[in-house]
Amino acid sequence: MDKNNAGLTLRNEQTPSTQQTNHEELQKYLRAATADNTRKTYQSAIRQFEKWGGRLPTERETVVRYLLDKASALNPRTLSLHLTAISQWHYYQGFADPVRDPVVRKTLEGITRTHARPKQKAKALRLEHIAHMTTYLRALPKSKQTSRDLALLLVGFFGAFRRSELVAIQLEHLVWEPEGVLVRLPRSKTDQSGSGLMRALPASKNSSCCPVVALKEWIKIANLTDGHLFRRVNRWGTVGDRPLAAGTVNERLKAIGEACGFDFVPDMSSHSLRRGLSTSAARERVDFALIKKQGGWRSDSTVWEYIEEGQQFDENAANILLEKMARLVSDEN
Repeated sequence: MDKNNAGLTLRNEQTPSTQQTNHEELQKYLRAATADNTRKTYQSAIRQFEKWGGRLPTERETVVRYLLDKASALNPRTLSLHLTAISQWHYYQGFADPVRDPVVRKTLEGITRTHARPKQKAKALRLEHIAHMTTYLRALPKSKQTSRDLALLLVGFFGAFRRSELVAIQLEHLVWEPEGVLVRLPRSKTDQSGSGLMRALPASKNSSCCPVVALKEWIKIANLTDGHLFRRVNRWGTVGDRPLAAGTVNERLKAIGEACGFDFVPDMSSHSLRRGLSTSAARERVDFALIKKQGGWRSDSTVWEYIEEGQQFDENAANILLEKMARLVSDEN
């Protein structure tokens, strides 16, 4: 039985072959109701629970023992995710959910208060970092990999794309306009219903840092006509048919950051582009609504968090006091 899509069956008087077809159709739609990444994450959590010795269905005492055993080894957020996966399994399989038990919830709450760790955040790339990386790539001998990396960098930053969205872009998703290019993705992380994502990349007067120019250069040098936009390039400069792996986006950013001499390379990831756009825009006093629109954020609180991060030195009570103190010190001298 599918551990993710709980024993839902269709009982009627249809023939066995029709029932099998209906079952397959049902499973297809049940799988489509959950994002692939979420399903994989839950499956991994279930495997870890079973590897520990747990069996499904399970009961409260086993879940509590699992929490106690893993309390100091796993981040409380990871443990919470594991409980969600176990809870979902029981819910969809039609069994009583042990995770809803007050003792289980209280145990997790206590572990969280005792072992909570600050959430690791990707380093937000500033505009000057992007400028330095762009200059570095432009100075390299022209190649397909360099052209791809430059387009990946500029499109990822100015479009505030997630890495899953970047590697999903296909040529048919691009709509060229006199002002720039529109990227229309049929689905994204926060848009699983398929209503679509649209991101506008305006053209810049300076071609050396323009995402639209970089995109056109990559498409031309790679001789792309259809299919995925960002693809693998082997050591001989051959462009493959398969899309760039999501993990490769992180690898390329780190490699470029290291070549540029950044001292925060370990904290870089593809999310550095998305965070970088929002915090950089906040420093330039870009309107809240425009930042939210470009990043496609659904939550206002997430956008405000980025804005506060970007303006934490400008919007700071200590600034006024420092100015006053500077005057006082000057008067005393």
